[in-house]
Amino acid sequence: MRNGHSLGLTALLWGALGILVALPIQAQPTTCGVVLLHGKWGMPQSPYLKPVVQKIEPYCKVTLLEMPWSRVRLYDRPYADAMVQIQQAVAQFRQSGVPWVALGGQSFGANATLAYMAQVGDVDAVLPMAAGHVPESFIQVPDIRRAVDEAQQKVAAGQGDAAVEMTDMNQGQRKPVKASAAALWSYFNPQGWGNMALSAKSFRKPVPVFWAIGSQDPLYPMASAEIYRQLPVHPDSRYLVVRADHAHTPEVAADELVTWLRARTGH
Repeated sequence: MRNGHSLGLTALLWGALGILVALPIQAQPTTCGVVLLHGKWGMPQSPYLKPVVQKIEPYCKVTLLEMPWSRVRLYDRPYADAMVQIQQAVAQFRQSGVPWVALGGQSFGANATLAYMAQVGDVDAVLPMAAGHVPESFIQVPDIRRAVDEAQQKVAAGQGDAAVEMTDMNQGQRKPVKASAAALWSYFNPQGWGNMALSAKSFRKPVPVFWAIGSQDPLYPMASAEIYRQLPVHPDSRYLVVRADHAHTPEVAADELVTWLRARTGH
């Protein structure tokens, strides 16, 4: 009888365990989201951002966007349209119940994080990594200067839809592009939204900024720290220098970034 009683109890326990195993595991609500932007001529599945995505995703939901400066789009829409695209992604996070949203990016994508805070400013943190695209320097290149001047003249004459050809530059590489005058002017105007120092000093509100720059990045000795100093002061902001080149700064900075994000979001 005792053995039968024990077997019956064992069967009961195993049955209960089976019920528990069969029950769906309730996922914890996502409390943070990160919109990530690729660099010039890149794509959403950028190999330079992949290590960052892999390390963020256990803690925050990540959205990757293809921006107008991708290798497929090549400035098919002006900077203002890029801002709308980012704003829609941020709004989707908010509408799904995510209370804390950060905007990050590499190279041109980092440039856009600053422009977004200056023009829209509705995110809770900014994560510029290996910030790039410096129109005030590009304008000194004769071929680019010619195209930018032509774009400016066409926009002023009400011909913003007219096509302008230009040889674009990216970390020593060159690529012919053909885009509307309005689009080229919006990205290459040396005093426009692409000017990172102007964007940094024009944030619509102070937010924590995680700024990562590689010691082998051309911007590091040139203007990185100066741009960072234009940002509105926030006690949680961090300026991180890593031993990396322009392309690999996000990967090398990823662990520090995740630690910083977790401290901001309570994970």
